[in-house]
Amino acid sequence: MHPMQTIAVRAARAAGQTIIRAFAELDKVEVTAKGMNDYVTNVDIEAEAAITYQIRKSYPDHTIVGEENGENKGANKDYVWIIDPLDGTNNFVRGIPHFAVSIALQYKGKTEVAVVYDPIRDELFSAIHGKGAKFNDYRMRVSKRNELNETIIATGFPFKNKQHSDTYLNIFGELFTQCADLRRAGSAALDLAYVAAGRVDGFFEIGLKPWDIAAGDLLVREAGGTVTDFTGNHNYLKSGNIIAGTPKVTSAIVKTARPLLSEALKR
Repeated sequence: MHPMQTIAVRAARAAGQTIIRAFAELDKVEVTAKGMNDYVTNVDIEAEAAITYQIRKSYPDHTIVGEENGENKGANKDYVWIIDPLDGTNNFVRGIPHFAVSIALQYKGKTEVAVVYDPIRDELFSAIHGKGAKFNDYRMRVSKRNELNETIIATGFPFKNKQHSDTYLNIFGELFTQCADLRRAGSAALDLAYVAAGRVDGFFEIGLKPWDIAAGDLLVREAGGTVTDFTGNHNYLKSGNIIAGTPKVTSAIVKTARPLLSEALKR
């Protein structure tokens, strides 16, 4: 195993233990609103601290970018860890057992290591650039479905970006008539991991953050899938507008979405 992947896995499992302990006593979890429909708990903060501790033990000079604490700069700017300690916080606080820890390592702007860990199911999705993706200890590949009418597509509602609601619903409606079914489960990191594992065939969402998708992006690509933005380009880590899936499914979603995009989503 890549030494930095070993640390990423160790950090993800440490965060997972923190989350599972808290999930057993949800009445003690402290919830604070960061913004409209955007919440943080003491568990998010504690899980992020657990990840940071594991990384800092081995790589004290690396930079860490986390959802809760922002950028924690290190002397070595080439290595940047992008972490979401609890992707699916809204599920977590409601007792819905679907959330994950997401950790990605970038070297000079390119993602080299990715880990998404589901502590409820003890499922570990991981990838190393150029060396493929794994589910636990098994090789992971995207599905072989190519036609939209055979596919299950995952998505997330733009609940933090409701100015895009009309465009999103138009895309949703058009895809719903073409695919077998759509799923909205509440964790972008797990949606992308499920694409990589072949559990769903594609995924699209608007307005995500780098920590939501950095790890899942590499998982999908190393599992043989493709990832683009809504215009078919590769600006998704910056824009947060992402489409992922098997190569043909990704192309079909882009083809469906592109004529329906507002001017704001064409950039």
